[in-house]
Amino acid sequence: MTYKAPVDEIVFALNSEAGFDRLIQSGAYPDLSDDLVDAILDEAAKFADNVVAPLSWEGDQTGARLEADGVKVPESFKGAYQKYVEGGWSTLAAPQAYGGQGLPLALSNAVTEMMNSNIGFQLCPMLSNGGMEALAAHASDEQKETYLHKVVSGEWSATMNLTEPHAGSDVGNIRAQAEPRDDGSYLIRGTKIYITYGDHDMAENIVHLVLARTPGAPEGTKGISLFLVPKYLVNDDGSLGARNDVACIGLEEKLGIHASPTCVMAFGENDGAVGWLVGAENRGMACMFTMMNNARLHVGLQGVGVAERATQHALAYAVERKQGRAPGAAKDDNEAVPIINHPDVRRMLMTMRTMTEAARAICYENAVVADLAHAMGDEAARAKYDLLTPVSKAFSTDIANEVAALGAQVHGGMGFIEETGAAQHIRDARILTIYEGTNGIQAIDLVGRKLPLGNGEVVRSYIGEMRETAEMCRQSNHPVLTQTASELGHALDALEEATDWLLERSKSAPLDTLAGATPYLRLFGLAAGGHYLARGAMAATQDAALDPAFVTRKLASIRFFGANMLTACSGLSAAVMAGNDVVDDIGLEALAG
Repeated sequence: MTYKAPVDEIVFALNSEAGFDRLIQSGAYPDLSDDLVDAILDEAAKFADNVVAPLSWEGDQTGARLEADGVKVPESFKGAYQKYVEGGWSTLAAPQAYGGQGLPLALSNAVTEMMNSNIGFQLCPMLSNGGMEALAAHASDEQKETYLHKVVSGEWSATMNLTEPHAGSDVGNIRAQAEPRDDGSYLIRGTKIYITYGDHDMAENIVHLVLARTPGAPEGTKGISLFLVPKYLVNDDGSLGARNDVACIGLEEKLGIHASPTCVMAFGENDGAVGWLVGAENRGMACMFTMMNNARLHVGLQGVGVAERATQHALAYAVERKQGRAPGAAKDDNEAVPIINHPDVRRMLMTMRTMTEAARAICYENAVVADLAHAMGDEAARAKYDLLTPVSKAFSTDIANEVAALGAQVHGGMGFIEETGAAQHIRDARILTIYEGTNGIQAIDLVGRKLPLGNGEVVRSYIGEMRETAEMCRQSNHPVLTQTASELGHALDALEEATDWLLERSKSAPLDTLAGATPYLRLFGLAAGGHYLARGAMAATQDAALDPAFVTRKLASIRFFGANMLTACSGLSAAVMAGNDVVDDIGLEALAG
C-alpha cells in the first residue's frame, strides 16, 4: 500500500483554489512566505511518506490492546510519535506564547492531510490539537502554564470526553458529576465511551477534557461544565505525581482504525478523579465547541486523506493489473492489457480523483477563512467559516466512503481480499461520517443554523461568489471552461432555488427543512466543488510556469466533474424540495414490512 504525499496538488489547491495568498498578504503572519510554506510541505511529505504512511497496514493488523497497566498501541507507533514530537509537527498552528510556531491553521491542515495517510496514528495528534485550542481559549493562566506547553509540544496528549452510554448525540443528557472541594478542585465521577486515545503509551501524560455537571446545575446543555482531568496529577514543579482516579476499563472492537484505541473511560471509581473547572461553570458546551468546530474540519481532512490514499492505491493497481482485450482490438488480438485501458475503470478513477480534489479545496478554503477570522477579526470570513464547516465535515467524509468503495471495485475480486489493503480504506472511512457529529447532524446544522446567518445573506453571498467563477469561465473563451460555465451555472441555479425554498420553509414548515437537509448538503458540496475546480482550472491555464501536463490534468478534472457530478444538482434540488411528506408518508408499519 504505497503512498506519496501529493505536494504539487496540495500547493496548487492552497494557492489557486483556496486563496492562501490572502494570509500572506494580511500581515498577520510576519514570517509566512511561499518559500516557508514550500519547505514545510516538502518536509512533511518526507515524514508522511517514510514514517507515518508505511505503518498504516501494520497498525490495522496489530491493533491496540488493553493490558493490566493500560493501553498499548503498536510498538512502531511509539517510535513514529516520538519523531513526530521531535520534528515539531504538533506546534505548527499553536500559540507562540506556549511553544507553538503561530502559523496558519490552513498550512497545518495541509500537513494534517498528509498525516491522514494513516488516520489510526493521526487521530492522537488531532485530539491533542483540539484540546490545545480549548485550553488556549478558555483555560486559566495557571492551567495554561501547567498544561498547555506540554500539549503543544506533544509530550502530553489530550482527549475530548463527551459521550456516555445512555447519551450519544444527545449531549444534554449526560450524567457525569463534578463535586466541588475546598481547594477549588472537583472530584469527577462517571463513565465516558468512544474516547479516542483515551489511554495509550505514546505520551507520558494525558489531559482529559471532560463534560460533567456540578450539584444543582440546570438540566440539559445549559447545566454542563468542562473539567480538566489529567491521567497523572502534576506537582508544583511541573513533574508528574500520583496516578489520578481515571482509567480505561474497556476497548471497543471496531470495524476499522484498529490502531487507534477507542476507550471506555471510568472517572472516579475509587476516591474520585481530581479535576479543575475550565472556563465558567455551566459554560462547558461553549468551551467544548471551540474544540469541536475545528475537530469537524479535521475529520473532513481525514476524509480527504483516506480518499487520496485509496485513489493512489487503485490507480497503481489499474496500471499494473492486466485483464481483458484492449477496447477496439482486432478479433484475433487476445493480449491482455492493463485495466486502466477500459473506459469504466477510467470512469471510476476519474470519479475518485475529482471528488477528492473537490473535497480538498472545500476543506482548504474553510481553513483559510478560519485563519482570517481568527487573525484579522474578519466577520465575513467568520461567517463563511461557520457556513463551510458542516459541508467540509460531511461532504468530505461521504466522499471518502464513496472513493474507498470505488477503489475496491477497481481491484475487482482482489478488493475483497484483505491482503491488497483496499478493504482497509473502506473500514477506516466508515467511521468518518459518524463521529464528531454524524453527517445527518451536519446537514441539520447547515440548513437550521447556517443558512439563516445574516437572514440568508451569508449563503447568498457565497452563491454570488460561485457565480463570479462561472462568469469568469464564460469569458475565458477556452472551450472546456465555457462548457464549465454552463454546467456550473445550472448547478448554481439548482442550489439557489433549493436555498430559497429552505429559507422560506424554515419559517412555515420546519419539518420540510429537516427532511431536505441531507440532499441539500450534497447539492451544496457538489456546487462548491465545481466552483473550486473551475477556479483551479482557470488559474492553471493562466500560469505559464506550470507543467503543461498538470494544466491538462486540471482541465480534465473540471471537464469530468462538470459532466458527471454537477449534472446531479438539479435532481438533488428536486429531492430537497420534495418536503417532509415523502418521509412522513412512510409510516412505521411500512418500514416494518
